[in-house]
Formats: sequence, C-alpha cells, structure tokens
Amino acid sequence: MPYSAAIDRSSPRSSEPTAAPVPQEPALVCRGVGKTFYYYEHRTTSLRELFRRHLTRQPVHVRRPSFALADLSFSIGRGESVALIGLNGSGKSTVLRLLAGIYEPTAGEIETRGRVGTVIELGAGFHPELTGSENVQLYAAMLGLGRREVAARFPGIVEFSGVGDFIDTPVKYYSSGMQARLAFAVTMAVEPDILLLDEVMAVGDQEFRGRCLERLERFRAGGGTLVLVSHDLDGLSGLCTRGLWLEGGRVRMDGGIDEVVAAYLGGEEAT
Repeated sequence: MPYSAAIDRSSPRSSEPTAAPVPQEPALVCRGVGKTFYYYEHRTTSLRELFRRHLTRQPVHVRRPSFALADLSFSIGRGESVALIGLNGSGKSTVLRLLAGIYEPTAGEIETRGRVGTVIELGAGFHPELTGSENVQLYAAMLGLGRREVAARFPGIVEFSGVGDFIDTPVKYYSSGMQARLAFAVTMAVEPDILLLDEVMAVGDQEFRGRCLERLERFRAGGGTLVLVSHDLDGLSGLCTRGLWLEGGRVRMDGGIDEVVAAYLGGEEAT
C-alpha cells in the first residue's frame, strides 16, 4: 500500500532514530476477489420443464462462463484518490459495482470502512415515474439519510444539480445529463467517506464538470477516499494520485497515476 513519510535530511549523521513510515489506514480492501458471469444457453422457466429435466437427468440450466474477474487483491488507503483505467470490457465498472455492494463476489472478500456513496449508473436508485423531488428523498434514504437530514439538505441538492423547476417533474422526462447531475448532488449531500464514480462527468456540460471537479477537490481535501472510472486520461493527473490498470479482468499495473497512464497509452499504441 502506498505511504508517505517526511524525512529530515539536514543532519545525515544524526544519532536520533528515524521514525518508520506509517501506512495509511485502509478504506477499501480486496482479497483474492473473483467474479464470474454466465451466458445461459438454456434456462428452465416452468415447473413442467423442471420436472421433465429431473426425470431425464438433464441439467436444469445450461450455461457457460462469459467473463470473469480473477484474483483481485489490492488495498486503497483512507484519503487516496484512485483511477481505474483500461479498455472497454476490462472489468472497471464491475470492480466499482463489487466495491459498492451491487454485485456479490464469486470468490474472495471485500472490506469497506465508512459510508459509501456511488454514482455508477445513470438513474440507479431513481424511479422513472416519480418526480425529481420524490426521487431525491428515496435515493437519499437508500444512502442512509433520515427525513430531517434530507429536508435540511434538499435546497442545496436542488441548487447544485441545476434542475430548477424540473425538480417536480417525473424523472423519465429528464435528460441523461440531468439525471447524472441530480444523482451526483444527492450522493455528495450524503457526505460519504468513500466515493465511487463511473464516468459521471462524461454526460454533463462544461459548467457542471467544473462544479463537480471543485466539489471533488473539497472532498479530497477533507480526507475522503475516491475511486473513479474515466476515459478522460488527461484529467486524471489533477484528480488522482494512483492508477490501477485493468486488463482482462486482472490488475496489470498498480502505481502512480502518471506512470500508469503512460504505460497504458504505450500499451495501446503497441497493440
């Protein structure tokens, strides 16, 4: 796990013992995590067929693995900002869903320490028939806020999201950008210890992205832990200090963000 230590170089022959570096307290830990998905060639859907297949000793379902994450082991320290990078299909979004508890790992274990806020899917946690206002209350409750807390933070959520008068309009009429802004505003209002983001700023306009970056800087300065997926490699260096390069469901490289991005771009060119 990355750590930092201050070293006094003013007196190289000092007899004072040098303090050992203190590792960061982990906020997220993955130990040998694997996740397998299956493609069903046949799925039994009725009691009659289930009975027949049992009698004829046929498998109830016929499936084969289609994609897997394998043996993911890493730790993210409290206060770190980590970017997951890799080609489409490399497992980045799957890792975020595992960390968020949306998926259960097939193997291994995941440990999270603190309140987790996620903006992973547009409209995840939103009901399309409910208004923005109703969805704010529902989504915030899912993330752990009580009614009084939601009421106190509601004006700030509406202001940050910028949806204005549309807050009382059903979410099914919202654009993808409006959904992303509202989801991000609610998640940040919850004041999470760990924030998981999946391309949330890719759908917003320039003004919204600027406000997101400003809010994320404040989140980092306050000691929050950030894990994000983004294809905007140019903007990662200013937001993250560490990168995890995923390839084929495995961690290919783990290191400083500039080093990992350079290696990833070099690997892309080589292929």
